[in-house]
Amino acid sequence: MSGGMFQDVPVGVGVIYEGERVRRADMYAEFGGGKVDKKFELLVLKPAKEVEDGKIEVIGPDLKDLEPGKSYPLGILVEVSGEQLEKELEGILEREIHKYLNYIQGVMHVGSRSAIWVRVSKDSFERGLNSFRYVGLVLQRLYKTEYPIVKKIQVTIITDESKVGELMERALGVYEERDARARRLRDEEVGEFYGCILCQSFAPGHVCIITPERPSLCGSVSWLDARAAIRISPTGHTFKVEKGKCLDPVKGEYSGANKAVEEKSLGSVKRVYLHSMFEHPHTSCGCFEAMAFYIPEVDGIGMVHREFKEPSVCGLPFSTLAGQAGGGKQMEGFVGVSIQYIKSPKFLQADGGWRRIVWMPSSLKELVLEFIPEELRNKIATEKEAPTVEELKRFLERTGHPVVERWKPEEAEAECPICGKAFSIRLPPPKTIECPYCGATLEAA
Repeated sequence: MSGGMFQDVPVGVGVIYEGERVRRADMYAEFGGGKVDKKFELLVLKPAKEVEDGKIEVIGPDLKDLEPGKSYPLGILVEVSGEQLEKELEGILEREIHKYLNYIQGVMHVGSRSAIWVRVSKDSFERGLNSFRYVGLVLQRLYKTEYPIVKKIQVTIITDESKVGELMERALGVYEERDARARRLRDEEVGEFYGCILCQSFAPGHVCIITPERPSLCGSVSWLDARAAIRISPTGHTFKVEKGKCLDPVKGEYSGANKAVEEKSLGSVKRVYLHSMFEHPHTSCGCFEAMAFYIPEVDGIGMVHREFKEPSVCGLPFSTLAGQAGGGKQMEGFVGVSIQYIKSPKFLQADGGWRRIVWMPSSLKELVLEFIPEELRNKIATEKEAPTVEELKRFLERTGHPVVERWKPEEAEAECPICGKAFSIRLPPPKTIECPYCGATLEAA
């Protein structure tokens, strides 16, 4: 793919470069990520008369104008037209930006929507990749090659901070409109689920199972989006998943989903619970918007999203926690999730749902506040009330969080063989027990 239609691009372009990581020491510059608040990517369908085919515009400093080694804001706006294009295809076409940018030698793209992170390597910059116009060119040619229904396309890449912020507000509105439409559906109302393996270049064992109430981990592909993707690209990275038999409606285990993940992960994953982070949690890629993690000291669940730059309550930042579960692994007590799944009625329902959530960044809490049961909103701590686990425990006790009930020790009845009197013992019992009545020392059974 790097030859032919990309002869005028100074670096290679093709599947061979997908999954390539650009480390900090090797980067020329980075865009978005945890250090930058303003970033987004958006694809929208427009009337043909509003799209100038082949147009590429860079608003703000271009690659060659930037100071090396720094982080910058970034907006990627792709506008397309075509008689066969439908509004519901926007989300799935938008997700292709991730794949296409990763096809470019020396370019790393992670995340989606308003949580993107892009790096350009020093080596590729020195080879001549010194303008975003090359990126726009690659996007245009790949879209038209892989999706012939895209008849006209223009690309705008923005690095000017104020303009990125302005257009980001528009993008957030578009995302919410798409998500609200998808939230009306329920898992029980549909005859099939969908799967996606777009991220297997970064996470070989990862298979994303997409249901009406569990969107993709990256947050950019809903069940409706996935259904539309099958229509325009039946042999692409999105595929149909037969639900099969519902093995556990609470944990969200389906025989069809198990079969699909085993087949698409080449046997590395055999069972998956869609709504639990224990035993057989859903695998995680590298593009998930947030991470749920178990906090054993309080028997509760914490959450942290990609935009939170400080350490979480357990002392680890998002990047470290993400490394625990990323790469397509099943790791009990850790699971990558999308913001939309956090808003789902089935959100980690097998683990207690919102009654088990004890900590999250205040910025994430604000994003999902209306979906938190009202009686729990003031009982879930943030970095403001509890920056450490010790402070978290005191906060939960003080507010009467439901998880505190789980701290009560389990007890059982025992009978002293000496005096015959019954008394309560804690479980698990110690090796020896002293009878509170006669003082006899007894061996635990």
